Amino acid sequence: MVGLALFASVAPSPLYATYRALWGLSPVVITLVYATYAVGVLTALLLAGRLSDEIGRRPVLLLALGSLMVASVVYMLAESAAWLFVARGLQGLATGLMVAAASATLLDLHPRDDPASVGLNNGVATATGMGLGVLVSAALVEYAPAPRVLPYVVLFVLFACAFTGALLMPEPVTQRTRPRLTPQRPRVPPTARAAFVVAALGVLSSWSVNGVFLSLGPQFSAHLFGTTNALVNGLAFVLLAACAAAAQLAFGRTEPWRGAAVGSVVLSAGMGIIVLAAATSSAALLLAGAVITGGGFGVAFLGALRALSAAIAPHQRAEVMAAFYLVAYTALSVPAILASFAVTPLGITSTFEIFGTVVALLALVVAFQARRLRPKG
Repeated sequence: MVGLALFASVAPSPLYATYRALWGLSPVVITLVYATYAVGVLTALLLAGRLSDEIGRRPVLLLALGSLMVASVVYMLAESAAWLFVARGLQGLATGLMVAAASATLLDLHPRDDPASVGLNNGVATATGMGLGVLVSAALVEYAPAPRVLPYVVLFVLFACAFTGALLMPEPVTQRTRPRLTPQRPRVPPTARAAFVVAALGVLSSWSVNGVFLSLGPQFSAHLFGTTNALVNGLAFVLLAACAAAAQLAFGRTEPWRGAAVGSVVLSAGMGIIVLAAATSSAALLLAGAVITGGGFGVAFLGALRALSAAIAPHQRAEVMAAFYLVAYTALSVPAILASFAVTPLGITSTFEIFGTVVALLALVVAFQARRLRPKG
């Protein structure tokens, strides 16, 4: 479910060019459609991030998955930008519910109660879901019939399978309380705050990379590769996600603070190569930078997750993971939205250079802060 949430979040990306050409949408409208999803996720996390701690994991997962199935149908029937806003907003709200509950459920149901393994599972699922979402959707858009419908049929079937799994899943929350759907500042208990700082810093830099790639990547790749092929233009992000998953599997037992620090340094170096690719219009450097950036992103994100997973009390899991994903989706959405608005006045190459440099510098700050949080002795 964690991987599926990220798979679904990026699946519409290869279709934005089609929507733009079909309905005459401006880049600003496409950016606002993306922003609607981000606002939906953040709203759900703020209002109901801890809901599964109160009423149980399974009811929240069933509600989220059912809503995602409805959103998939709206996408299939879309005939104008208004339909996209409705579908993307509903998808965002449902995703916010699902990621907090599913991440908490991973901790609840792990057979060995091993937070390190849970962090690895979550990290690999996240990277794999994003990479497969872009790859599968781009391939269907480019080569399959009914490209505006078939990607969402795939999503509907996957959500239906996950819904069945949630029905069969044991309910780990045994003590229920009255739910409160009121705006609230995310709370992190004192025992988990140090780990949350590491997690927040790690996800801030690593998911900022995803935001830049998802907003500018296809257009930037089209500029460098000289093609409108959606699969080719999604290759850099697919490579980034694949290398992130591989790096997490290879360095799954690295100390969390060290993973966040070293991974952020590697991430910064990879983004530097990508900035150089923009400056020299080199497609080869873009792919090389994506590989290095992906490895750094994977290790930094995994270090953040492992630090946090080990520090959360069972009755606070959904609430703390909601706070974590608030940081993550803010990092994923805000750079993407700002970058999309910057493209028109600055051009794609200059915008990618600027935002790539900012992310690289942010990653170095994260590396420095993570080293300061090394356990004493």
